[in-house]
Amino acid sequence: DDCPNGKVYVYDLPSIFNTEIAKNCHNLNPWSSRCDALSNSGFGKRADGISRILPENVTGAWFWTDQFSLELIFHNRMLNYRCRTLEPQSAAAFYIPFYTGLAVEKYLFTKNSTTEERDRHCKMMLDWVSDQPFFTKSNGWDHFITVGRISWDFRRSKNSDWGSSCIYMPKMRNITRLLIEKNPWDYFDVAVPYPTGFHPGSVSDLRAWQDFVKSRRRRTLFCFAGSTRGFIKNDFRGILLSQCYSEPGSCRVVDCGSSKCANGTSEIMETFLDSDFCLQPRGDSFTRRSIFDCMLAGSVPVLFWHRTAYLQYEWFLPGEPGSYSVFIDRNEVKNGTSIKGVLEKISKEKVKRMREKVIEYIPKIIYANSNKGLEGVGDAFDVAVEGFLRRVKEQEGGYKWR
Repeated sequence: DDCPNGKVYVYDLPSIFNTEIAKNCHNLNPWSSRCDALSNSGFGKRADGISRILPENVTGAWFWTDQFSLELIFHNRMLNYRCRTLEPQSAAAFYIPFYTGLAVEKYLFTKNSTTEERDRHCKMMLDWVSDQPFFTKSNGWDHFITVGRISWDFRRSKNSDWGSSCIYMPKMRNITRLLIEKNPWDYFDVAVPYPTGFHPGSVSDLRAWQDFVKSRRRRTLFCFAGSTRGFIKNDFRGILLSQCYSEPGSCRVVDCGSSKCANGTSEIMETFLDSDFCLQPRGDSFTRRSIFDCMLAGSVPVLFWHRTAYLQYEWFLPGEPGSYSVFIDRNEVKNGTSIKGVLEKISKEKVKRMREKVIEYIPKIIYANSNKGLEGVGDAFDVAVEGFLRRVKEQEGGYKWR
C-alpha cells in the first residue's frame, strides 16, 4: 500500500562504477581535491560558517554541498528507500547506481584527454548492465540512472567535441536519466533540482525553515549573485550587474568573480533572505544552482530564459510559472527595459502570494538528510523516483526505442 507504483531494484554494480570513483576524490579534478565535497554521502561538511545568519534550531541541517554531488546523494537514499526491493522479479523499476558525472569529470578538464577516456566508464557500465536479464527483457526501458552534471556534457556527437558520448550510446537510448539539466526534447532526460546546502533531518527542521523565511523582513526589492563572463560579447550578466549597481537603494549585488561563490556562501544566502526578488539569468548553461538557493530563501526568482526552469523542472515546480516567478524577456532588458521598473509595479499582495507559493514548494526542491525521507512529506528524491515509477506504470512500455 505504501508503494502504489511498485518497487525499485538497485543493481549491485561493481564498485569500479561508483564507490571506487568517489574514493579517488583527490584525483577527480585537475585543480583541487573533491574529498570534502563528496564526504558525508554527498552532503559535504557541515556549514558552520553560515550559522550567524540562521535560526539556531536549523543550523544542523545546513552543509557545504557541492552542486555536482547528486549521484552520491541518490545512491545513499536509494539503498534505504522504503520502496526498494531485493527481489528483481518483483521490481517495477531498476536503478543503476553509476556515478556518471564523477566518472567523466577528470577527463572533461584534463588537457589532451581522449574520447576513449571520456567514454570508457559509461561504455563498460552499459556492457555490464545489458548482460542482466531484466535489462534484456525491457530493453532498458524501466531502468534509470542519476547524472550529477548537465545533459550536454554527455552528448558528444563528433570526436573533436566537448564531453562524453554516453547518452548517444545505443544501449543508453531507453534508460531514463535524472539530471540537473535536461535536453527538453529528449523524453528520457528528466531534470531534477540541483543539490542545495539545506538537508533537513526531520519535518520539524523543514517547517522551522519555512516559518523562518516566511516571516523574514525583506529590505531590498531585488538582488543578483553572479559574475560577468568578460570573454562573451554583450554578456547578459554584465547588463544585470550594471542595472543593479545603478540602483543601490533597490538592488543588492554579490559579485561572484573568481568563483568565490561556488556552492553558496553566507553572503549569498543573506542577500537572498533580504530580497523580495532574485535575478536568475542562465548560467554557463541554461540552468544554475542559484535558482534553488534563491527559492530556498523565500525569494521570488526573476527569469529571462524559459529553459532555465519552466522547460526543465516540471515535476518539482508549480505548473503556473506566474504563480512563483517573474519572466522578463532578455531582449527587452538588452533594449533598455528597467528591471526595477517591472518589479516595482507588482503589488505587495501579489509579491506575498508568490513568496508563499515559493515557500510551499521548498520540500520538493531539497534532499532530506534522512535515510527514510521525511515522514509524510515528499522531497526532491521522492518526487523524482515516484515520478519515474508512475511513468513506467502509465506507459507500460508503449514508448521506447526498439
